[in-house]
Amino acid sequence: MTTTKTRVSILGASGYAGGELMRLLLDHPSVEIAQATSERNAGNFVHFTHPNLRGRTKLQFVSASELEPCDVLVTGLPHGGAMGRIEEFAALAERVIDLSADFRLRNPDDYVRWYGKPHANPAWLDKFVYGLPELHREAIRGARYVSGVGCNATATNLAIWPLFAAGLADDSRDVICELKVGSSEGGNSSNDSTHHPERSGVMRSFAPTGHRHTAEVLQAIRPTGSTANVHLSATAVDNVRGVLATAHVFVKEGVSERDLWKAYRQAYRDEPFVRLVKEKTGIYRYPEPKILSGSNYADVGFEFDESTRRVVAISAIDNLMKGAAGTAVQCLNLMLGWDETTGLGFAGLHPI
Repeated sequence: MTTTKTRVSILGASGYAGGELMRLLLDHPSVEIAQATSERNAGNFVHFTHPNLRGRTKLQFVSASELEPCDVLVTGLPHGGAMGRIEEFAALAERVIDLSADFRLRNPDDYVRWYGKPHANPAWLDKFVYGLPELHREAIRGARYVSGVGCNATATNLAIWPLFAAGLADDSRDVICELKVGSSEGGNSSNDSTHHPERSGVMRSFAPTGHRHTAEVLQAIRPTGSTANVHLSATAVDNVRGVLATAHVFVKEGVSERDLWKAYRQAYRDEPFVRLVKEKTGIYRYPEPKILSGSNYADVGFEFDESTRRVVAISAIDNLMKGAAGTAVQCLNLMLGWDETTGLGFAGLHPI
């Protein structure tokens, strides 16, 4: 008996997230990659750009103008590339997953504040579901349009969400989160700051204030009724992959460590890709991005300073996986009614 596979095309597939998406979908039992676009690489085999796929596929890049109708279209264009053409893309596929920031925020005013210009198609914002299953699983099920997630927002949200969902956070105190990020966050286009002699060995603060992903964190916690302010700072470190979020959240008077454990366990006990990491001994007592490379897992942990009521909430992810392509496949599975772990049930590497 032959089962017809779902045809998925990837618009803007030459980037790092596009390569990860192809790596995952080539092993997905219910998916066939129909087309992958790249204007610069049109006509070339995809393995010239993504060498890890050599021998896995004979697919060649095509121009976006050659896109044909498919079941699901994943758009991986730079920010601003999809919002003005969404009607065109939606006409090609019944379902669309957009990896960019173009449809992540519900309030169009937030695009002016955080991205510096008005949204080109604000009527479409409410049509998209924010694509973080841990927060919006039921809305993603059966949805036609799902947005991508900001990798730094994902790490931050997974770290602090249980505290707000359980009503433990003190709204009168600000949330401050320091993010340490690998170079692949900058994409595969080079510039002066990514030139190897300038990038190698760095610990460089590149967004101490005003990080755009702050908007996604605020959007996540506001439905809990919280009025807390959130401040993100991002530092580039000498890794290729990975995000480590270290968030400082002050909790209400009387909150105990037992309450914190209850909140985190309640939030994540049924989550297939979130693991609680808080050990008393060993070198991996807290979340660490290194061992998550290539996997869709997010490790979350915390430490509590009861004397000051400060919770240090820690989250680690692979920014190209749980922060992009992995979560996109998780959403694809939910949208189409499949087990959400399909094609994703593998661990990271150790040692690496």
